[in-house]
Amino acid sequence: MISYVTLGSNDRRAAKAFYDAALAPLGLKPGYADDEMVGYGPEGGETQLWIVQPFNGLDATAGNGTMLGLAASTRAQVDAVHAAALAGGGRDEGRPGLRESYGPNFYAAYFRDLDGNKLSVVCRSPA
Repeated sequence: MISYVTLGSNDRRAAKAFYDAALAPLGLKPGYADDEMVGYGPEGGETQLWIVQPFNGLDATAGNGTMLGLAASTRAQVDAVHAAALAGGGRDEGRPGLRESYGPNFYAAYFRDLDGNKLSVVCRSPA
């Protein structure tokens, strides 16, 4: 259903360093980068996440109630993404753990990037 997602950034170079580290545990890599944007996806696959300076020239802002959910295959990946995000200057919005109110195997962590965008990373398998 979703082709790709964009998140705005006011400092694309700092955002690239942040996302390079935070997305590496999921196997997502930068496939395109210039002075205005960087795109991430699986090696040899489609670009699915774009980090961009807003095209209208205004400051990037985080949307209230907006959150990007990233899929992880294992709980260890959830832990690794969250740790990398915090190490890269991200802000904790929910430590890794089970959120049983969303399902018996819903293991998730939540964080904000350098521009305040909220992201989650979720594993739905029992391991």
